[in-house]
Amino acid sequence: MATLGIRERLHRLYFGDDARARRFRYTLIAFDIVTIAVFLVSPWGGHQPWMIALDLAIGVLLSVEFGARLAAQRAPMRHLLSFTTAADVVVIASLLLPVFLENFAFLRIARALRLLRSYHLLRDLRADSPWFRLHEDIVQRTVNLGVFIFIVTSVVYVTQHHINPKIASYIDALYFTITTLTTTGFGDITLEGAGGRLLAVVIMVVGVGLFLRLLQAIFRPNKVRFECPDCALLVHDIDAVHCKHCGRILQIPNEGL
Repeated sequence: MATLGIRERLHRLYFGDDARARRFRYTLIAFDIVTIAVFLVSPWGGHQPWMIALDLAIGVLLSVEFGARLAAQRAPMRHLLSFTTAADVVVIASLLLPVFLENFAFLRIARALRLLRSYHLLRDLRADSPWFRLHEDIVQRTVNLGVFIFIVTSVVYVTQHHINPKIASYIDALYFTITTLTTTGFGDITLEGAGGRLLAVVIMVVGVGLFLRLLQAIFRPNKVRFECPDCALLVHDIDAVHCKHCGRILQIPNEGL
């Protein structure tokens, strides 16, 4: 019974709608952001004893949180098969097994995939922040682009810095990623080998698409998400009275601003 009580309390914290549950989920997101920041600066820490100890401490904390989140699920096996869960397992393994997974340390940035997709954060932000409701598309697309940039930069660094003298640091890899993503293409840094060229193609094709979607969200007129009851059109002009697809009169909640 005690175990069931703990699981129910965890479920309410992870999935509840009260103020305590929201504070808990915001705290977890803040922890995610801190761990991502640590992962980004870790290449400069090298293999110093304090860096190894910090990795192990974060790995233990992530393992505890992972176990609590799994216990909170109504269907834990289905949760184990999700993509973000697989990313968390990879991150934890890269922290707790550095001897075996040293070359895959870049996968720690996969923790960023949880941002805006975990702990019902989108629902909480929509309820708590009028600013987020107004700029949700921009925020989501900025996060998607940022995650893509840092994951690809990490892959570039890990796969190239041993064989490519032009990729001597994480900053070099970031510089190459940004110049390729923006199609500036100065040409002073290029990736070596067939794998490097294929990686550059991925950056150009996928990254440019994400970049253009972000620009579209920034420069197009403000939109609001509200599902039309008749045709299910989800995005409307912020001052829309009728659905532009089916003509139904809409009752979009607003603050009168």
